[in-house]
Amino acid sequence: MRRQVRISDAEEESSIDLTPMLDVVFIMLIFFIVSTSFVKESGIQVNRPSAATAEKKERANILVAINEAGEIWIQKRKVDIRSVRANVERMHAESPEGSVVIQADKQSKNGLLVQVMDQIRLAGVQNISLAAKVGVN
Repeated sequence: MRRQVRISDAEEESSIDLTPMLDVVFIMLIFFIVSTSFVKESGIQVNRPSAATAEKKERANILVAINEAGEIWIQKRKVDIRSVRANVERMHAESPEGSVVIQADKQSKNGLLVQVMDQIRLAGVQNISLAAKVGVN
C-alpha cells in the first residue's frame, strides 16, 4: 500500500504545468500585434513615371497620391490641398520614424506636386520620396 502512494506522488511530480508558458506566448502575441505598423494605402491607382535609378523604399508609412485630374488622395479619401498638412501631421504623429511617398501620375501637374511637397514639409516631415516604376522611359 505504501508503495502505491509513492508511485502516485512520482506521477504527480513528473507532469509539467503549461499554463505559464501559454501566458508568455499570449503576451508576446499581443506585443507583436500592437507594435506592428501597417501600410496605409493612398486609395487610387496611379500611372507612375519610369526611372532607371528608382529604388525600393521599405519604411513608407504615409502614401499620398495625385492622379491626372489633379485630385489628391490620402488613406482612400480624396482631400483638398489645404487639408494635406493636417492629415500628414496626424499620420506622422502616429508613426514618427516613417516617411512620406508621393505617387504622382505622369500626367499630373508639376505645380500641384510642388504644393503637396510644400504642405508635407510644413507638417514637419523632411523624408519625402517620389514613387516611380523601375525601368527606362
